[in-house]
Amino acid sequence: MPVFKIHHVTRYEYDRPVKESNNEIKVYPYQCNEQEVLQHDLQITKQPDVQTFFDYYGNKNGVFSVLPPHKLLVIDSRVVVRTLKDSEIKVNFESTLSDLQSDMEDNLQLLELSTRSSRGSENAIDNILKQIHIENNSVACIVEQCSKYIYNNFKYVKGITNVQTTVEEILQHKSGVCQDFAHVLLRLLRTIHIPGRYVSGYICPNKNGMRGEGATHAWVEAWIPGYGWAGIDPTNNVWVTNRHVKLAVGRHFRDCSPVRGTFKGPAKQSLSVYVSVSYEDGNMFEELNDVALTRLNNTIEEPLVEGYAAQQ
Repeated sequence: MPVFKIHHVTRYEYDRPVKESNNEIKVYPYQCNEQEVLQHDLQITKQPDVQTFFDYYGNKNGVFSVLPPHKLLVIDSRVVVRTLKDSEIKVNFESTLSDLQSDMEDNLQLLELSTRSSRGSENAIDNILKQIHIENNSVACIVEQCSKYIYNNFKYVKGITNVQTTVEEILQHKSGVCQDFAHVLLRLLRTIHIPGRYVSGYICPNKNGMRGEGATHAWVEAWIPGYGWAGIDPTNNVWVTNRHVKLAVGRHFRDCSPVRGTFKGPAKQSLSVYVSVSYEDGNMFEELNDVALTRLNNTIEEPLVEGYAAQQ
């Protein structure tokens, strides 16, 4: 089974000292039978104590505070992880929407994740679904067709969206990045009441090459009766295998944000994110991004930027 070394650095700089920075991080690989964490080293400016807990979706969260004045906050995560899935996924292509309904009857989480939480763009979503053969088709086949539609009809373009970009806006310009495609796929699946959850993580080096390699990435997991949660990556139109490392899952990006928090002080901040992913043979992919913030911090207390994964 492949072993990957992942180095993920989040760096906040402020133009004047800030204080009482309180933060929540999701930089811990998701604990499941699909991957095994061999080593994890976490270094944070001022070396604060990090308290950890597991949330409703099984994500490991860390919370910490940096109270003294500071002009720099760096969160440096180094992980060695072994992926345990096969290189080819064997999803159940026999189960139907009727089978799915039986699975959902007594499962509140599946019911929650099969309901579209926001309204808007019903016509655009319905028009897409009319092009997908749903009736008498298996759940896995429907999921696959939805992913294929996004891959074929949406352009992969960095820098034109951010974490506040809505599904309605993405549908209008039919462009974006991994986070955007995941949110569109979730809207499609939930419209036809197939449970889906957002996944954040990384794509590791692959001989065939995929969009998003060596950077933070996002995809979707759909519930397939007789199989369980199956990952599918609409950015690359592939089922998720042992080349994807999972960090967190949830309803949408905000449930999986790698870093979020607040600080006190009328400072402007800048954010850069560095990610490198190395394979056992030494082959390495790396990316450094200066993330465009949606607003400047110029009040007494403002949130740290969320969602730099959207820039990958």
